[in-house]
Amino acid sequence: MLLVHAHPDDETIGTGATMAKYVDAGAHVALVTCTLGEEGEILLEEHAHRAADRDDSLGEHRRIELADAMTALGVTDHRQLGGDGRYRDSGMMGLPDNDDPTCFWQADLLTAASDLVAVIREVRPQVLVTYDDFGGYGHPDHIQAHRVAMYGAMLAAAPSFRPDLGEAWDIAKIYWTAFPKSIVRAGIEALRASGETTGFAAMDPDDMPFACDDALVTTTIDAEDWLDRKMAAMAAHATQISLEDGFFALSNNLGSRAFGREYFRLVKGQTGPLDESGHETDLFAGI
Repeated sequence: MLLVHAHPDDETIGTGATMAKYVDAGAHVALVTCTLGEEGEILLEEHAHRAADRDDSLGEHRRIELADAMTALGVTDHRQLGGDGRYRDSGMMGLPDNDDPTCFWQADLLTAASDLVAVIREVRPQVLVTYDDFGGYGHPDHIQAHRVAMYGAMLAAAPSFRPDLGEAWDIAKIYWTAFPKSIVRAGIEALRASGETTGFAAMDPDDMPFACDDALVTTTIDAEDWLDRKMAAMAAHATQISLEDGFFALSNNLGSRAFGREYFRLVKGQTGPLDESGHETDLFAGI
């Protein structure tokens, strides 16, 4: 299985439990991270000096956080697209950072996809996981990661494209990550029941771009037994994730349901056997 994510921590938030589960099942789980997340918001005061407008050393630190998170999940094959520091974090949509010629948003699509083709043909995954066409919530790097993953998968399957990058490989199943609105709504209700009234608790799932219509979800991976590993990996991304506030406060309310089950949309390949909810339960089903 090959996962293509935009920044360190994205892999753990959306797919960490799934990654740990398949590692323990004996699958080769490989992660490609497209940037080092240099423009990320820093939650810890002791690392404030690493900000892009100060020391600009956050990316170096997030590389360490990513390595620690992968240790928690048991993933030994994790790499940066095109090598360390090839593509810089683009920042949120509409900011001046988007215009930086070194940022991922400005990367030539064929060049970046070719970097991924080399990985696909080396790893030869049966399953590819990335974001939907909106990148989940509209971040430039997430959108670009989707484009690179989908274009890279197509190019990797073409024998006449760049044979110098390895033998052609056609990925059997491709998934986009998903977060069903019903789960988000249940989380908001749980936060409100615990006394929270502001921030995430005050939001409406219908107004959240990352919340996916339940009808689009094809696959549920029940990895509740690996939730502790996922939480440890999330904690490793300490400059980016607080498990006490905002969205991630769900871990204290709906931990197993909100974070131990992960959801996907199959966009290439055939679904496997379906459970009572109408979802397949194994990314490798039918292969």
